[in-house]
Amino acid sequence: MSVTRTRATFAPPVMEARRWLAGVHHPSDRPLLNVSHAAPVDPPPLAMRKAIADIVINDPEAHLYGAVLGLDSLRAEVAAQWNTAYGGTISDDQVAITSGCNQAFAAAIASLCTEGDEVIVPVPYYFNHRMWLDMAGVKTVALDAGPTLIPDAAQAAKLITPRTRAIALVSPNNPAGVEYPAETLQAFFDLCEKHKIALIVDETYRDFDSRTGAPHALFKNPDWGDTLIQLYSFSKAYRLTGHRVGALIASQARLSEVEKFLDTVTICPNQIGQRAALWGMQNLGDWLAGERLEILDRRQAIQDGFPTLAAKGWTLKGCGAYFAYVQHPFDIPSDQLAQKLVRDISVLTLPGTMFMPLHVAGGADHLRIAFANIDRAGVDTLINRLASL
Repeated sequence: MSVTRTRATFAPPVMEARRWLAGVHHPSDRPLLNVSHAAPVDPPPLAMRKAIADIVINDPEAHLYGAVLGLDSLRAEVAAQWNTAYGGTISDDQVAITSGCNQAFAAAIASLCTEGDEVIVPVPYYFNHRMWLDMAGVKTVALDAGPTLIPDAAQAAKLITPRTRAIALVSPNNPAGVEYPAETLQAFFDLCEKHKIALIVDETYRDFDSRTGAPHALFKNPDWGDTLIQLYSFSKAYRLTGHRVGALIASQARLSEVEKFLDTVTICPNQIGQRAALWGMQNLGDWLAGERLEILDRRQAIQDGFPTLAAKGWTLKGCGAYFAYVQHPFDIPSDQLAQKLVRDISVLTLPGTMFMPLHVAGGADHLRIAFANIDRAGVDTLINRLASL
């Protein structure tokens, strides 16, 4: 049997983890605690749902094909708000709206790479990035992020070859939660600019960064479009996961290539979702600020409670945005441990092995905890259950 594009990669990790729940009984006094999935489980706020209902009923254009690169008014709003947030110069025609941030990454890679090309990715990595590279016939070159989980541009420079087309970063990071310093992102930008390769920066979780102000100054470079490709997701900010709305910010020339990919995959992004995202950007600024504070409080709850686990040999390696990345103290690989957690303490989480290539050490020692959907009480429950092992 030939190795097809889909056979070239692994099973979707979140779906694989859900299969571990089959046949497992969770007692009434110990319901399942699901910290595996990095997506909001609540619907959008009521005001947005009412706005969506009005769009469905009263906006006929929302039910028809739209522009391949997205709704003009949403592209303009992104450009305007990004210019304010980053202090740079981004024009409307440097913004594309995509069917989720995963599609933004896929479109960027399609515009950059061909068979046998290489993309440098820090590990632990976001597994869907690795999956798409596999299916695109592109080699994932692992860059060890080291004990701080913040990658080093000097180390990345040693991995660049004539086939390297891009370096892909995620900040705040999935799965590690760490926020890359502005100096780190600038060093990677300078490296990519020097070698004339692309720097892809996935900022899906930018709305939940603990820092105030712009997380980097990359858009202030007047020639940023020659190097930088930024990715974004409206799903996390406005709980629009089911509507699939993301964004890709790049040069006009890059978007001309991206348009070819999008036109043959989805033709246009979800029209209702785009209008909802626009309404959210224009009306939910205060609400989103409150959501950020709630996520930061849950992050603090993890940090406050972790000494209980540290006393038992656990290590908190990274914590931020939706995630805590922890090193466990047991003499068992994390993929086996994660399944044991389901059976023994009714906790569903993802093992570090899902975020690392098989040839890179470290995945077996770690777990990713996605805490965005558990409040302080849920964090306490999680820590107590882990401590009971």
